[in-house]
Amino acid sequence: MPSEEVILDSHVLVIDADASNVRLLERLFESAGYKNVTLLTDPAQTFETCERIQPDIILLDLHMPKMDGYEILRRLKELWGGTQYVPILVFTADVDPMSRKMALELGAHDFLSKPGDLDEIVLRVRNFLETRHLHRQLQVHNANLEYRVQERTILLQSARLEAMERLARAAEFRDDDTGEHTKRVGDLSADIAAKLIWPEGAVEQLRLAAPLHDIGKIGIPDSILLKPSKLTLEELVVMKTHTTIGAEILRGSGSPVLQEAELIALSHHERWDGTGYPQGLQGEAIPLVARIVAVADVYDALVNERPYKQAWSADDAEAEIVRSAGTHFDPQVVQAFMDARTMLKAA
Repeated sequence: MPSEEVILDSHVLVIDADASNVRLLERLFESAGYKNVTLLTDPAQTFETCERIQPDIILLDLHMPKMDGYEILRRLKELWGGTQYVPILVFTADVDPMSRKMALELGAHDFLSKPGDLDEIVLRVRNFLETRHLHRQLQVHNANLEYRVQERTILLQSARLEAMERLARAAEFRDDDTGEHTKRVGDLSADIAAKLIWPEGAVEQLRLAAPLHDIGKIGIPDSILLKPSKLTLEELVVMKTHTTIGAEILRGSGSPVLQEAELIALSHHERWDGTGYPQGLQGEAIPLVARIVAVADVYDALVNERPYKQAWSADDAEAEIVRSAGTHFDPQVVQAFMDARTMLKAA
């Protein structure tokens, strides 16, 4: 339960055009020990006052000149929109059932009759203030719980991504002793997506998903993966299975990043003209994320030394990418790649 100090520190707002009623309630609450009582005889000041003092309870007369209690109830309901629990006690001599029904529909919580029993008024106000503070405590508790759930979720997602990234690097270390190929492909893929005017969130998701494109290499024997000479047809068939192995490793995740990575792992060796693998997809049937990663992956593989090849110059690699537009690669993605490369050179 809220402490006595919390109750007596509550902000009490009295709105009544009758000055004698206001003075009566002022003396009543002061004698009961309340320290923050605000009195209004001009109802037009209600909303500025509510914004300034953030009342914990409101005592409201219904029948006032210029703006009656019904209008105040209506506007407070619109202002707070059900997001706050601030008890509103209607302090009125009006006992008409229709008036009471209308006030309740507009958000009033209870009625105090004028002139009323003073002890009853103090008790009613105290009971509602206890409920108000319990509600606030519950809101704080729920907010803390939600924050902790979000924090745990972020930690779990980060741990999952980190584990998958480390697996991808482990696979890449087998034929790239720097282990940096995966990160470079992620960064270049993100640069290409940015040139395609993707939303920032989608660009960053691709930056995380793209490094997992070759995770299926974990399942390829070293005798094939590290072979310094040309692969036989039989070895090439085995090598191509890294796409389906990677997709199988990533399949079934609830993470949007890993779902995207699954598409990339499966389809980043598909070709624009339909001669790629493993499904022989053609053109826009290939997921766009895979079309982007295909360009980034080939470019990075060309400009870096591998067991079976020397590194190409950046200019030669770019020329090869451009030559392959419309056959191996999506021409629009190639243009975005060249725009990104131009920007990087200028930086």
